[in-house]
Amino acid sequence: MNEQYPSRLLEKAVNEFARLPGIGPRTALRLTLYLLRQDAENVHRFCDSLRQLKDEVKYCRVCHNLSDTDVCAICSDPGRDRSTLCVVENIRNVMAIEDTQQYHGLYHVLGGVISPMDGVGPNDLELASLVDRVAAGGVSEIILALNPTMEGDTTNFYIARRLADYDVRLTVLARGVNIGDELEYTDEITLGRSIINRVSLDHYKSKL
Repeated sequence: MNEQYPSRLLEKAVNEFARLPGIGPRTALRLTLYLLRQDAENVHRFCDSLRQLKDEVKYCRVCHNLSDTDVCAICSDPGRDRSTLCVVENIRNVMAIEDTQQYHGLYHVLGGVISPMDGVGPNDLELASLVDRVAAGGVSEIILALNPTMEGDTTNFYIARRLADYDVRLTVLARGVNIGDELEYTDEITLGRSIINRVSLDHYKSKL
């Protein structure tokens, strides 16, 4: 046992917290000691919520968003515009766009972007299922709401090639979102305007 810890159990808990992204040893110790001071009922409820999250949360079989059921609340909402799909990199981007209250269509979560440097290729993403959704009919517009980075643009152009044979309009967010910015850190007003003022992918490509 490390001599700085008076308890092996304390050290074990600190080490587990420290494995979380952005959590260093000092923050991990502070969180552990905080939980130790709480009522047992509160700590057990906290632990049970994490266990239930891991064991029971699902990915929507339609859009791949997180869900408590096989089909998420957005996909099953009859009030959403089913002719528009907003393609995003991850679940955090869905949450960011929903916070703007400016978009009322459906989503498709890729689970990443094409990045050869990181060993991520098209087959590692939910691209085939996106093509299947378009091929099934009923979709008239695809909003490519990926981060404005080289990897995001590479993924945009790959999607455009895969969907070239389908009668679907491809648009990208207006560049109120700056190059290199991540959507989840963009304020709601800027992101909302970028959705409303989206432009065609061909127009964007002509500016590169």
